[in-house]
Amino acid sequence: MNIREQVLDLYFIDHKKQKEIAEQLNISKYTVSRIVTKDIRYTKEKEERKKQSKEENKRKTIKYIYSIRNQKQVDEYESVRKMHIQASMELSERNKPMNNKAYRDWNSSIYDYNEKNKSYVLKKGINVGADVPKRINWKV
Repeated sequence: MNIREQVLDLYFIDHKKQKEIAEQLNISKYTVSRIVTKDIRYTKEKEERKKQSKEENKRKTIKYIYSIRNQKQVDEYESVRKMHIQASMELSERNKPMNNKAYRDWNSSIYDYNEKNKSYVLKKGINVGADVPKRINWKV
């Protein structure tokens, strides 16, 4: 099998990149490019590779976005938890845990008052852990 046939087989059958073929056969990338681009299958193969590359980039982008969102959720929960611990230590006596009303006062921006139930309810869309009160009874 001559070099030309080897290059064409590696490119069109094994779907290797031109650089990989050049390194494997110990020839220049220019030689590989010249052989491959003269073949009639080249334009179709090039379009197919572009399409695959776009799909792969799309998958990677989606995966990256999900990982960033998950990290933000973890960071938000962790920051609220740290604030809760800090507030608890600052506002309570002798390092006792903070009661729910004191926690609500300290983090008023994450609660809405429910007139019907006479209580403060955690706003929708706020992700918190089990140690944060979701509802605080409050008689005004």
